[in-house]
Amino acid sequence: MSAAVSCSTASSSGGCGLRSQLKTCSLPPFTSLNFVRTCPNSKSDRLSINRLALVNGNRKARGTTIRMALVDERQSSTGQSVVDPPRILAYDLVQGALVKWRWKEDKSAPDTPTALLLHGILGSGKNWGTFARRLAHEFPTWQFLLVDLRCHGDSASLKKRGPHSVATTASDVLKLVGQLRLTPRVLVGHSFGGKVVLSMVEQAAKPLPRPVRAWVLDATPGKVRAGGDGEDHPRELISFLRTLPKVVSSKREVLNALIKEGFSNDVAQWVVTNLRPTGPSCSSFSWTFDLDGISQLYQSYEDTNLWNFVENLPRGVHVNFLKAERSLHRWALEDLQRIHSAEELASEEGGGVEMHVLEDAGHWVHTDNPDGLFRILSSSFQVLRA
Repeated sequence: MSAAVSCSTASSSGGCGLRSQLKTCSLPPFTSLNFVRTCPNSKSDRLSINRLALVNGNRKARGTTIRMALVDERQSSTGQSVVDPPRILAYDLVQGALVKWRWKEDKSAPDTPTALLLHGILGSGKNWGTFARRLAHEFPTWQFLLVDLRCHGDSASLKKRGPHSVATTASDVLKLVGQLRLTPRVLVGHSFGGKVVLSMVEQAAKPLPRPVRAWVLDATPGKVRAGGDGEDHPRELISFLRTLPKVVSSKREVLNALIKEGFSNDVAQWVVTNLRPTGPSCSSFSWTFDLDGISQLYQSYEDTNLWNFVENLPRGVHVNFLKAERSLHRWALEDLQRIHSAEELASEEGGGVEMHVLEDAGHWVHTDNPDGLFRILSSSFQVLRA
């Protein structure tokens, strides 16, 4: 089965940045590109023990899509399937046309090379959808895992124990890739997601392989310096959203309230994409995210300091920092100096740290300059090309 998926969908960017530029990405026609959605409300997302069953899905998109049902082959004496493992996080899986599934017991076949893409605060895995499909088209033997982090998107309905932090978010993702029996070789995180990527590598020698390449997009390992005078601030946005009713009568109501409060139209337009109808009549809307949990996550993002890890990378770990030329995230001279010092030290210790600058881009790198970001990230998939 295959899917010809058009990449002309609008992509909304999340992150500790606050805006989305709803752009249309014009790409070559995709052939046999598999798109998989597994979310908490799906009845067919049983996690696998031995095999993968592909079934027709009903996800609306241009062309045909495929839903992957991960099922347990074992059955009880009554012929019914055993109880599913607990759901950890919602995710999308975008596969290149040449991805081949294999039996887990077949040790002769190599693992499918997998890349993990993580969003930022107030975002969701869908933020990466258009970009991931482009990567899958260019690197058809790869698959790309797009995760809704705790308190975000479809994962918000999966109640997580506190504390809500960078470290616990990273632990969630590690548990997910372990449950899916994936070994991601490239980890990409935007803003808050960038710190989550660093925390993942810090926490786990396994299930991450070596070498592993981590990309931290427009975030530093330490102090968060977000915004300036007259610019949108994530903390202020989160605080204001928490004052609004949990159920509203229309998206326009929230849009007007945000603009009246002084947030930009771009931010307001993006925020209301996180409202979903509470019923079939669309007479009221509620948030797709858990704002109380997100408030804690953002506080942890500001407080978490991973400089010690970056400056003492284990062998086989390569960390790439990308600074957006027009970023709202303030990169201090101290940050740049420490990254350059870490570059020299890591090369001596068998690890790797690199610094990149994405021209003509603000904090929302994958919507501001997707072509430039694609060129920079492509180096990881070319080096590790299956």
